[in-house]
Amino acid sequence: MEFDAVVIGGGPSGATAAELMARNGAKVALIDREGRIKPCGGAIPPRLIADFDIPDHLLVARIRTARMISPTHRTVDIPIENGFVGMVDREDFDAFLRERAGRAGAYRRTGTFLRVERDDAGTKVVYRDKQSGKEMTLPTRLVIGADGARSDVARAEVPGGAEIPYVIAYHEVIEAPVNGAAQAAAYDPDRCDVIYDGAISPDFYGWVFPHGERASVGMGTSVKGVDLKSATRSLRVSAGLDACETVRREGAPIPLKPLSRWDNGHDVVLSGDAAGVVAPSSGEGIYYAMVGGQCAAEAALACLASGRTRDLRLARRNFMAEHKTVFKVLGAMQDAYYRSDERRERFVSLCRDVDVQRLTFEAYMNKKLVRARPLAHLKIMAKNIAHLTGLVPATS
Repeated sequence: MEFDAVVIGGGPSGATAAELMARNGAKVALIDREGRIKPCGGAIPPRLIADFDIPDHLLVARIRTARMISPTHRTVDIPIENGFVGMVDREDFDAFLRERAGRAGAYRRTGTFLRVERDDAGTKVVYRDKQSGKEMTLPTRLVIGADGARSDVARAEVPGGAEIPYVIAYHEVIEAPVNGAAQAAAYDPDRCDVIYDGAISPDFYGWVFPHGERASVGMGTSVKGVDLKSATRSLRVSAGLDACETVRREGAPIPLKPLSRWDNGHDVVLSGDAAGVVAPSSGEGIYYAMVGGQCAAEAALACLASGRTRDLRLARRNFMAEHKTVFKVLGAMQDAYYRSDERRERFVSLCRDVDVQRLTFEAYMNKKLVRARPLAHLKIMAKNIAHLTGLVPATS
């Protein structure tokens, strides 16, 4: 059997790409290792829930408030107006997406990608089957690499695919404290805590994200030599969660900049973490991974229909047309505010501003910069400059 496309990686991006292609009549195979859960806070905005038809039973929590915590432990609570942020457990969420792709007609294979081979007969994906342990071959017209950060497909097949900045994320999933427990005083099951403290992460942040009966506690950093487990242990102590039972521990790289090229000009296109589409500053990846999978699938379908390999470029072009500005703004914010505790202190102070809060969460919920209130944008720019130049105290 020759496939129209083989999708490598069954996370949100790969599963979305496989489902979309199958629903459009393509013969597609989805290869996934299974059993691996990515460390992830698990936040998904309303736009993702609506655009990708996510059922309620996958939402383990509904977040109504975000708490920003500064290096000096000052807090700013930002209410999420007119809605909520959904929380999912990646173990169940990713499995649901793979199963949905299978129901749409994708052929599912469990194994580990090894390489892409080409000869006079065409392109083949070689993988090691999990059950038999044998090398298996899938002839295909196209390959979608959705195998995560430090993607084997990207490194082997796409120019520049090995050159991508990333942070290492680590989290511990714990049993959430119950009402009446000593730890419950500092824990709110409807609130996400984001900790901007160089003692936890010198260049990123730590988090406490509720997951219903469980919670995700973790941090990320690109600084070599940082003990991620020790930093997370300190975070749990400061949050009053050190006595909670640990369910599992996970770590993985998270890319922070889209690659300049997503295809090899012939038969391979990337999506999701493999293409680097995780938002700077926030590290948010699920929504962008699924949109990236959608863009890769649409580009692959266009290529199959036209026979033009240049149509694979549409994946990056279409994604960046909608999200490039947001990525640039978030990248600039990370560069400006994450470099020192003094800057982090100023960032949390800036978050006290009502205009900042409203526009930030409107952009997060809708996944685009809001242009409806130009005066508010000008006010925010002025306040941002004032904080960065030290015209206002860091604790104001």
